[in-house]
Amino acid sequence: MPFFLFVSAFVVLLFYGILLYNGLVRLKHEVSKSWANIDVLLKQRHDEIPKLVDVCRHYGQFEQDTLTQVMEARAAMSEAARAGNVGRIGELEGQLRGLLGQIFAVAEAYPELKADVQFSHLAQRISQLEDGIADRRELYNEAVNNNNVRIEQFPDVFVANLFGFRTARALRFAEAEKRDVDVKALFER
Repeated sequence: MPFFLFVSAFVVLLFYGILLYNGLVRLKHEVSKSWANIDVLLKQRHDEIPKLVDVCRHYGQFEQDTLTQVMEARAAMSEAARAGNVGRIGELEGQLRGLLGQIFAVAEAYPELKADVQFSHLAQRISQLEDGIADRRELYNEAVNNNNVRIEQFPDVFVANLFGFRTARALRFAEAEKRDVDVKALFER
């Protein structure tokens, strides 16, 4: 009889361990899927940025420094995305958003540019992509939080350590995104 109880307890613990493991795997894949959803939008937006810069360059005296900074930030962002460095992506993403905000604010001083159909279309498209990125970032960060909480909770922590599950990093944008663009300063250049 004691042998039967021992085997039964072992089987119950084994199945419980399997359930914990499968739950952690599901959360890991949820984080990956959520990141892939953000990545798609980032790539779409990064494809639109050179088009926007080209349209702005047609208006000769438009802020060339800002356009150069946008392209540099875009290149650095692509490199960080290839490396999978979420922290760096968040930092560069905030910088890029701030620079795009500057472009749109400065465009107000160029009526021809503002009236350009292609510029308006690209600005609207980038704005829609920004909204999508913000929505998906929220879902990604929620998936990361769920994953990290499970990995750190008892008894999941034992299974996570045994099988090498790691916490994921939330996508936080740099301070540049959180600050308002100083439109007055842009026009005083």
